[in-house]
Amino acid sequence: MKNIEEFVKIFKALSDPQRIRILKLLEIQPFCVCEMASILGLAPSTISSHLSILKEAGLIFDHKEHRWVSCYLNRTTRNSQVQAMIAYLETQCNRDPVILSDREKAKQISRTTFSVG
Repeated sequence: MKNIEEFVKIFKALSDPQRIRILKLLEIQPFCVCEMASILGLAPSTISSHLSILKEAGLIFDHKEHRWVSCYLNRTTRNSQVQAMIAYLETQCNRDPVILSDREKAKQISRTTFSVG
């Protein structure tokens, strides 16, 4: 087991329903903040705060691609605790009505509808 602080960060990151929704979205594909805000109906600043917590826990990472900063589920981590939590989460909540609704909304999202300034 890694140190206890890392373990607690992971569980704290997973303790919020909005962060679970974000992780479930990122199972589908990478998204930027504006896309997630549109899908989840949350302010971009709220999404960014949640992403910071998820990133600190090692559950996600981001990557700049041209003018977009996309967030990814961290499936390539070497941290076995993060690997285990991501694998477990991928098997959970898949029939939850909120998650299903988010996934339907995600199908309608196109980056061409968002302008970066």
